[in-house]
Amino acid sequence: MDKAAVDVCQYFDKSITKVNASLGIEQEYFLVDLALYNARPDLALTGRALFGHMSAKGQQLEDHYFGSIPERVFTYMVDFENEALKLGIPLKTRHNEVAPSQFECAPIYEEINLAIDHNQLLMDLMEKVALRHNFKVLLHEKPYAGINGSGKHNNWSLITDTGKNLLSPGKTPKNNLMFLTFFVNTIKAVHEHADLLRASIASVSNDHRLGANEAPPAIISIFLGSQLAEVLDEIESSRSIIKKVKNEDSLWLGIPKIPQILLDNTDRNRTSPFAFTGNKFELRAVGSSANSSAPMTVLNTIVADQLAKFKVEVDKLIKKGEKKMLHY
Repeated sequence: MDKAAVDVCQYFDKSITKVNASLGIEQEYFLVDLALYNARPDLALTGRALFGHMSAKGQQLEDHYFGSIPERVFTYMVDFENEALKLGIPLKTRHNEVAPSQFECAPIYEEINLAIDHNQLLMDLMEKVALRHNFKVLLHEKPYAGINGSGKHNNWSLITDTGKNLLSPGKTPKNNLMFLTFFVNTIKAVHEHADLLRASIASVSNDHRLGANEAPPAIISIFLGSQLAEVLDEIESSRSIIKKVKNEDSLWLGIPKIPQILLDNTDRNRTSPFAFTGNKFELRAVGSSANSSAPMTVLNTIVADQLAKFKVEVDKLIKKGEKKMLHY
């Protein structure tokens, strides 16, 4: 990924010599009182409910999601956040999740290998600290029928050694063009290799969660937001017009100015497993108990492969003497 991304960055900024993948892993989990957990052999043996009645409380009102964190749970969260900090895991966010007794924590973004290692440590730490508070953490993707399961939301981006986020829309045409290049190539990579990405997040437990009565679905799709969808449509129509122009010296002057992307211009219904969320892509389909290294290895590999193919095609056009701006 580093080599493929740097090679493409060189078209726009010669000072860029290294690109790192960045990752922030949101971790969802359920908390169950330890005594109640011990009274359920199915939970103890499998991590999920296998018999009994439907949940007494479902998600009809979703009041849990919008309410304050219960005091007992808050005390537990503060404890495991402090323990995490001792291990260098920089947790930033805590909140209730949609299902009753479901919660989430999230770290500050880190280099991708470090982020994955920290998440693996965190899952172990959460369970150990929970016992101090007479809780049991359930990391099964779908512990209860009829209510939302848990996942890891892998927020992925590419950062240069000059401090530039390659998936952050810029304020100048030059930066817009570099952003669009990496944006479109990521979309192309996921489109071409959706089967590999789907295989990387597949497991017996996660397949209980995907595509049931909740998002994300089991089919890999991409959500861009209306603003960027319009920008790509504008580019496509501009390029179609240029092809009809006979003067070979004509430059494509129709590069759109990308508006500042609002952070809430995202897939709020969570109907896409791979969504663009302001300045990153969010792979929501990873299971809550999974190791994120497999899906992130696949994502890095397919994007690097697409960037390499892109460079070959662009170099051919440049060799023919065509203008770089015309063939962004």
